[in-house]
Amino acid sequence: MATYNADPAHSHIDFSVRHLMISKVRGAFESFSAQIDVPEGSKLPAAVKVEIDANSIDTRVADRDNHLRSADFFDVANYPKLTFVSTKISGSESGFTIDGDLTIHGTTRPATLKAEFEGGGKDPWGNERLAYSATTKISRKEFGLVWNQALETGGVAVGDEIDISVQVEAVKAQQAATV
Repeated sequence: MATYNADPAHSHIDFSVRHLMISKVRGAFESFSAQIDVPEGSKLPAAVKVEIDANSIDTRVADRDNHLRSADFFDVANYPKLTFVSTKISGSESGFTIDGDLTIHGTTRPATLKAEFEGGGKDPWGNERLAYSATTKISRKEFGLVWNQALETGGVAVGDEIDISVQVEAVKAQQAATV
């Protein structure tokens, strides 16, 4: 089994959510780690673990980001991390699912990501790299993120469904030499 760690300069976790029922707001988490365990001779992961710094949310609007960090949403003072730990991975390199436990705001729920292997090889410095992409949709209300504001025209300010997109370029961890 080989372990690969996300290269933060070449990986990202993005999301989008309906705003005022007419458009979507997009954002990203700027600080996270991901570990992917891959059996030798395969590109299909055997296990995935992701940890996200909730404070690193970035929607390009400082006031909105501060509101998202507050107790109305992520409550980063009490819940500083979002995590995902796989429980089952099935399929092939061209298309597979990653079932796992997603924890947001202290609530853990099952989540399924649709994923695929994007490619791999050695970089110019001799490091082995693999790349994966994955998407999922979640209900923010299922994780206790229920703040909203009713609109005069009907509907609400913030949609419930969150689209999540993950792109990970990972570098094989260096193994200590055995004597």
